[in-house]
Amino acid sequence: MSTTSEKAVTVNASVISRDGTEITFERLGAGPAVILVSSALADRSDARKLAGLLAEHFTVINYDRRGRGTSGDAAGYATEREVEDIAALIDHVGGSASVFGSSSGAVLALRAAAAGLTIERLALYEPPFVISDDGFGPPKDYARHLDALLAADRRGDAVTYFMTKAQGMPAFMVTMMRLMPGVWSNLKALAHTLPYDAAVMGETQQGKPLEADRWSAAKAHALVLTGGKSPAGFHNAARALADILPDAELRTLPGLNHGAVVMAPKKLVPVLVEFLRG
Repeated sequence: MSTTSEKAVTVNASVISRDGTEITFERLGAGPAVILVSSALADRSDARKLAGLLAEHFTVINYDRRGRGTSGDAAGYATEREVEDIAALIDHVGGSASVFGSSSGAVLALRAAAAGLTIERLALYEPPFVISDDGFGPPKDYARHLDALLAADRRGDAVTYFMTKAQGMPAFMVTMMRLMPGVWSNLKALAHTLPYDAAVMGETQQGKPLEADRWSAAKAHALVLTGGKSPAGFHNAARALADILPDAELRTLPGLNHGAVVMAPKKLVPVLVEFLRG
């Protein structure tokens, strides 16, 4: 067991991924390793409170995905490169780790497990699969329209499009966010990575059943989580995923919604600690 002073120490470091890209992270705490994978329009700052709480029990790796924060990037994005980034972090902590991801970050974590990375336990919060044609999720031309906005350097419009069409956020809430210069500028700075998350999701948001063969390759013991206040589409997707994973639990956390990592990390921690400790 680590001491309180040890838990308080945050080490800023980096690894070099297979393609030569530098991936930066904060390492804090002591004990079994847990890697946090952020969602769209997020960098490691979004999970910093969660990381600090988990660091009372684990060695936590809270990293900037490529193209975000202080991490590097490379031309010709491919989801496989992000899987390699996670592999480099796992190597850094000794060759195996548990992984927690939220939203599209959960899908990236799932892809890493399905690719055969040595992941001990896999915690997934609301992977945004769209498995039925009921209006949940982004429009079918989402990725194409997003690319067009970014090609025209309309970064703010790209953020708005993602929030309203992919996240289902009411327009008035986006307008309020635009009035917070610091918040909005940070979101715009990450706008170029929105196609990365669209690529991570691939064809999984087209209203079709999940492909069992693709995801059942993820052999790690998994916990699929949803928030009790989240739309039904997240619950439908979570149930479908838990049904096809070879070793999965499904839990709904009362009172939480899709933004739980940022808005309610204290409510996530007890469940994650219980699961990740085994």
